[in-house]
Amino acid sequence: MSHIITFLDRSVKIITLSDLECDYLNAQECCSKLNMGVLPKLIGHTFVVFLLLIHGQFILTLMNIPMSIWLFYEYFSIPSGNMGVYDPTEIHNRSKLKKYTRDCMIHLGYCIIFFFIYLYCMIVTLLKGDPINRNDDIIDL
Repeated sequence: MSHIITFLDRSVKIITLSDLECDYLNAQECCSKLNMGVLPKLIGHTFVVFLLLIHGQFILTLMNIPMSIWLFYEYFSIPSGNMGVYDPTEIHNRSKLKKYTRDCMIHLGYCIIFFFIYLYCMIVTLLKGDPINRNDDIIDL
């Protein structure tokens, strides 16, 4: 569920960054919209990793930890004086806009891949039992 929400959030962020690139939004408005979703994304992804760890899904946990580490690095490496991860004074400098767009696309691809991995795992789990010959449905006469 978290990856679906993150997928939708990433789509909105890519549209917002493209609006900034086309000058439909100013930098202050764009960065305030983008910074609203940084902390919920970090908390949601960390929660997913925690749930996977609790339920014993160690392979999926190990596959999700690198993105969690990247999100923590991105959040805690904000220079002092900046508004957030996305800063309006730096977004046009040194092609940061291209970097932010690239990072959003990478995270969007990550979410799409993991959505299908989780879907596959759910289908495999549902099909493990035999739905026709269940022991609880047998009536002795």
